[in-house]
Amino acid sequence: MLPLDTTGTVPWWPADRAGLTLHHAVVRVIADTSRHAGHADILREQLDGATGERPGATSLPSDDPAWWAAYRDRLERAAREAAGNGTTDDPGTRAAP
Repeated sequence: MLPLDTTGTVPWWPADRAGLTLHHAVVRVIADTSRHAGHADILREQLDGATGERPGATSLPSDDPAWWAAYRDRLERAAREAAGNGTTDDPGTRAAP
């Protein structure tokens, strides 16, 4: 097994950018594979109309406005807590959408 800082070259890349480490090559392969798999999934969804890993598990958010309001409130509460501002239930303190 080679260390991640092992260097190599990609002969078809421009000379000024042809050098890379094994780490860089592995990350590129993972990113490219993910991107291409995503493209293939989009095509599959267009063909069969299904979304997600399996029927009933779409991985898509709800289209219910109440769900989105509750989700937004949870995010804002978490952001306020992370910023040290505490939480608030006062709707008048909300930023305009």
